[in-house]
Amino acid sequence: MTERASAWVESPLQMLCAVEAHHAGVLGPATAVVPRAGQRALKATRRELRRLSLPEGLELAEPSEKLPRRMNAAGDAFSGKVQLRWLTSRPGRLVVVDDGLATLRLLELLAAGPYRPLLRARAHPGRLRAVLGLAAALRLRAGRVTVFTALPVTEELEQSVRDAGFDLVRHDFAWLRSQPPTEPGPAERTVVLGTSLVRNGLVRRDRYLRWLTDLAGEEPLAYYPHRREDPADVALIRERPGITVHDGGAPAELTLRGLDAGQRVLSLPSTAIASLRVLLGPRGVAVEPVAVPDDWWTSGAAPALRSHLTGVTG
Repeated sequence: MTERASAWVESPLQMLCAVEAHHAGVLGPATAVVPRAGQRALKATRRELRRLSLPEGLELAEPSEKLPRRMNAAGDAFSGKVQLRWLTSRPGRLVVVDDGLATLRLLELLAAGPYRPLLRARAHPGRLRAVLGLAAALRLRAGRVTVFTALPVTEELEQSVRDAGFDLVRHDFAWLRSQPPTEPGPAERTVVLGTSLVRNGLVRRDRYLRWLTDLAGEEPLAYYPHRREDPADVALIRERPGITVHDGGAPAELTLRGLDAGQRVLSLPSTAIASLRVLLGPRGVAVEPVAVPDDWWTSGAAPALRSHLTGVTG
């Protein structure tokens, strides 16, 4: 009997990329994708995925509050729970799927050497958390790790990751691109993707809202909120003339597949820019990153972070 791989996912992008990893064969012939319970966006993503022709051998399992006993794939390599599960499992094959910019942070740490703790870029960990991050980094080197990503990775970083003993598998959403859109896209020519930068305290709320208002004064907009966007901000945006807010929850890679040539997607720095270019470019849809003006940034946005965001999505 074929052993079924288990992929633990905590975000819509992780879920989508776990499906792509199974389709690409990096998880074996049978995979159960286990979503974290209590996440509205994951429920919406699971519902949308079930409307498509899922790859053979893939199961979208019921949401769970507990990680699988044997976890073969995950997205958030910086999660304390995930790292603890790695440490309490015997070393083996592990696949890490995309989790936004955190994936590039992971690649940089893996390439930097064995004694770099796996900690988030903006984290201020205590001693015990730092020790856990270091132990997790060392444990990864005891097994076989594949990072499965659609993000733009420089040749230099890719080679450094491989030299450190890790596999890097690139993908272009081959399975999703094979699926016809389940519904047409919005009627508006311009689609704006919401951002988490405001709620995270990195971009000034007033500047962002003023930009949306000015943009809507030029033409009607379809607005797709970010799953971590402040509901109060979304309510304000909904009141702006010329802006239609679409409630979804599923990732833009799924909800915007019905866009047609001549339409365009605007977004502040986001990893969705890279994936949507892969998915929508062949359809003649322009995906345009919006540079963040200097006076939008707050004091919480360090220069290194600003540069990182610009470099990834420019």
